[in-house]
Amino acid sequence: MISKIIRIALKNIPRPVLIRISYLFKWLIPLFYRGDKFEDPIDGKKYRKLLPYGYKDEQRENALAPGSLSLERHRLLWLYIKNETDFFTTKKKMLHIAPEQCFVDTFRNQDNLDYTTADIESPLADVLMDVQDIPFEQDTFDVVLCNHVLEHVTDDNKAMSELYRILKPGGMGIFQVPQDVSLKTTYEDTSITSPEERAKHFGQYDHLRIYGMDFFEKLKQVGFKVTPYDYSTTFSIEDINKFALAKGELLPVCVK
Repeated sequence: MISKIIRIALKNIPRPVLIRISYLFKWLIPLFYRGDKFEDPIDGKKYRKLLPYGYKDEQRENALAPGSLSLERHRLLWLYIKNETDFFTTKKKMLHIAPEQCFVDTFRNQDNLDYTTADIESPLADVLMDVQDIPFEQDTFDVVLCNHVLEHVTDDNKAMSELYRILKPGGMGIFQVPQDVSLKTTYEDTSITSPEERAKHFGQYDHLRIYGMDFFEKLKQVGFKVTPYDYSTTFSIEDINKFALAKGELLPVCVK
């Protein structure tokens, strides 16, 4: 029943509305799913199972943590910045584009962060903006997170250039995207405009492309030094299963 409700909601309710609705349920549902099979590293809560998630009819089982509302990619990113960077310990000016609910409250309460959120429509955004035209000066931020955004924008090269422009020299950006590692080049077709056809070709009704392995070259071309990091390989199978991570997802860690 819950799986069916989630599927219907994802297909029919605009994302800003979904964000608001989710806050009404995130405190109740975790009580129902309490257990010890899965652990969300973001808030430390444990569950007997996780919620399904996905826009297609075949949803991913055990994907969405009921408490933090994190997905596989969020938990992987959290573990990376916690274990491999000084993100939680040194002073940083940070821009969080399309801020994920699972991170916002924690990041906003960190004393070491000068934290700003931004998005074209999200109710969680401090600044309303288009990533293709970012209203900040050059060399402003130490850290920029912009995850699962570039597949939505018309001119992704312009957006990447903007992300490079606002990052300080030596600063770090992480820009996760839906990526098919079996594709050498990104698949896009501007003649595909209907939500139904976009879902069929690109995996989601509002996606404009599926990135291939050339995504990292695109980032390099605007100036970034890029490390495609398969961070899941640093964990045991037991921990991958416990944290419900996606094996093989590449983290695009970018440095200016």
